Amino acid sequence: MSNRFAVILAAGQGTRMKSKLYKVLHPVCGKPMVEHVVDEISKLSINEIVTVIGHGAEKVKAQLGEKSSYALQEKQLGTAHAVMQAAGQLADREGVTLVVCGDTPLITSGTMEALFNHHSATGAKATVLTAQMMDPAGYGRVVRDQSGHVEKIVEHKDASDEERSITEINTGTYCFDNQALFSALKNVSNENSQGEYYLPDVIEILKKQGEIVTAYMTDDPAESLGVNDRIALSEAERIMRSRLNEKHMRNGVTIIDPAATYIGPDVQIGQDTIILPGTILSGKTTIGSDCKIGPNTEIESCEIGNETVIRQSAAFNSSIGSKVNIGPFAHIRPDSKLGNEVKIGNFVEIKKAVMGDSSKASHLSYIGDAEVGSEVNIGCGSITVNYDGKNKFLTRIEDGVFIGCNSNLVAPVTIGKGAYVAAGSTITENVPPEALSVARARQVNKENYVQKLDRKK
Repeated sequence: MSNRFAVILAAGQGTRMKSKLYKVLHPVCGKPMVEHVVDEISKLSINEIVTVIGHGAEKVKAQLGEKSSYALQEKQLGTAHAVMQAAGQLADREGVTLVVCGDTPLITSGTMEALFNHHSATGAKATVLTAQMMDPAGYGRVVRDQSGHVEKIVEHKDASDEERSITEINTGTYCFDNQALFSALKNVSNENSQGEYYLPDVIEILKKQGEIVTAYMTDDPAESLGVNDRIALSEAERIMRSRLNEKHMRNGVTIIDPAATYIGPDVQIGQDTIILPGTILSGKTTIGSDCKIGPNTEIESCEIGNETVIRQSAAFNSSIGSKVNIGPFAHIRPDSKLGNEVKIGNFVEIKKAVMGDSSKASHLSYIGDAEVGSEVNIGCGSITVNYDGKNKFLTRIEDGVFIGCNSNLVAPVTIGKGAYVAAGSTITENVPPEALSVARARQVNKENYVQKLDRKK
């Protein structure tokens, strides 16, 4: 196999988005458009990916990191000019170069692999990725000759009535013989109404040189969708969401209402898990088998075991074990770790805390900066008092502890193994193992108090 390279065009500002965020960084299903493109290309055998950046260059580089090398297009003078900026990395190398736009998040690795293979099989110097469009208005038309090769690409505004009747359109994605590409780029002119250098002109240059230019048609026209405004962004989101949900359902996941379920591209879900409406799963979330998630639940970058139930709750950047029951209306904040068979009930907040196996906080509690052992019961309304206004402190609750309702554990403090804390206590000192700690004022009853008040009226 010859060398393979990829050039991603990601320098434009995207003024039609009317946004402070640069166009290719707008997310589709939680991931920036350009990162969708890079990640799909990375599934192929590629020697080097070069992303051409301009507007928002540093932010694009920060997002993609080491997934790509970069070329800077300081002035946006057209697509051919953009590709030319990659000459320093690619011009002298032999192989095949894929050119794709960073605002086409729906393009797949399968289609790009098929484009590479078609290009190689035909011995072409250039291959255009095309699609059939029911309404091709606004797109460049692909005119083929009698052999089926590309004769020319005609922009809509320049096409004749006969050419406008053609429904095969140029998607803006190409394969080129690398050295032929960079040689032809030197001859591209900017003598047009926009004064820009256009990549499709390379096709015409190669044709005049007698080279073969072919076309490969994708089976899915949606892959060619270029996002230039918020309307196209929402359409890309809809298509991507449908594609992702279908993948999970085919893998054995039940999604009750796909139209009301939002699953990110990096989420993994085990078989026989049920996802209920209003659920949002994002980031690097992994969910095991036989779980029940939702309704109206948000989970981001969590690792979740098997047979866990999470209802009407939110969880972020945390580890959740198997057979855990969470919610409704619980909040699992980052850096929490819940063991197996843990119960986190309604209106319970867990923050940067460990909950051991079979422990439970069933309702109305805050557990922050805490290490909770196994088989601990935390009563209703109990909290770990972890913050003094400047610093956070750790609460340790050892195995088998029973915390009575409405207790305050003022950190730093340790509750020893098997100890009891009486309801309504405010604990400021360590509690020994198997002790009962009572830290509340002794009850005083004032008899006949109400009668005395009545006499004063």
